[in-house]
Amino acid sequence: MVQDVARQVTEQVRTGFGLRLSRMEPITSGADQHARLWLAEATDGGRYAVKLSGGGTPAGLVVTAFLAEQGVPGIVAPLRADDGRLSVDHDGRRLSVVPWVSDQRALDGPMTDAHWHAYGEVLAAVHAAPVTDELSRLLPAGGVAYPSIVAATRATAARLRDPDPADLADPLVTELAGVWSAVADRLGVLTREVERRAVDKRDRPAANVVCHGDPHLGNLLLGAEGQVWLIDWDDAVLAPPECDLMFVLGGVLAFAPITAEQQQAVLAGYGRTDVDPVRLAWFLAVRALDDLSDWTRQALDLDAEPADRDRAARIVRGLVSQVGLVTLADAALRDSDRQR
Repeated sequence: MVQDVARQVTEQVRTGFGLRLSRMEPITSGADQHARLWLAEATDGGRYAVKLSGGGTPAGLVVTAFLAEQGVPGIVAPLRADDGRLSVDHDGRRLSVVPWVSDQRALDGPMTDAHWHAYGEVLAAVHAAPVTDELSRLLPAGGVAYPSIVAATRATAARLRDPDPADLADPLVTELAGVWSAVADRLGVLTREVERRAVDKRDRPAANVVCHGDPHLGNLLLGAEGQVWLIDWDDAVLAPPECDLMFVLGGVLAFAPITAEQQQAVLAGYGRTDVDPVRLAWFLAVRALDDLSDWTRQALDLDAEPADRDRAARIVRGLVSQVGLVTLADAALRDSDRQR
């Protein structure tokens, strides 16, 4: 089945993009369940990221093409198909081709001071890009899905409070019920504050800019002499800069915390910032609930592969740890209350 999809994609890249591929190597390091990614080598020796995307927004390709045309550093423009489009349809999913610029993810390190500085420069240039009518039409607002995220969190909490008999026989379900019980009060605060502050946010609108929406170190590639590239724009949004800056200032990945020195290097590259701690805390809380409910759902899927369930459970444990996003978001909410 997997090989059949790869063969079909190879043929469609040839007919749609005029690119003959000699090799397709699957990349499995991403967290997007709705996407498939290959490192493809063409007969002329060129290397490309070939991606099937089913989630996020199709505007991500439009954004990267636009930002590259604007001269924004660290952006890789997608190839255009023979008919001029940025992707072609493959069984209802978007098939895109982007030059492969680096094998080195920032998440795997090592990042130099120059890389951290360049990371800030790229974010600043993205946020400074003009918001065209087309981008305003195509890009969703950052955080707009918070009602469904809150609903998913509450539904998962209810399931774990009163599991089905079939679930009780599964050790992982029992463990996660204990994990959620231990942080129930904290999750109650997060869900209530996300809803309450969403109303405040509407009353205190901020200028929206183009945001990557998920610029963690797993979506940053490293090159020589401090070069970086920001990839995977499927979740691009229009939002205040805090939507992206929370990945630097808030610390989103428990297994890859950013130190104070690294934060300073990013901010030195970013330039002048006027971060609103209330907005920053809100975006952190929304992300915390989204990650926790989604990874818990995957860990609770009794039909999934055991290795996939175990990986999801490890991420859940990290999210509720002392350095995890749930803890950080809770602290950020409390700190912002004190600063108001």
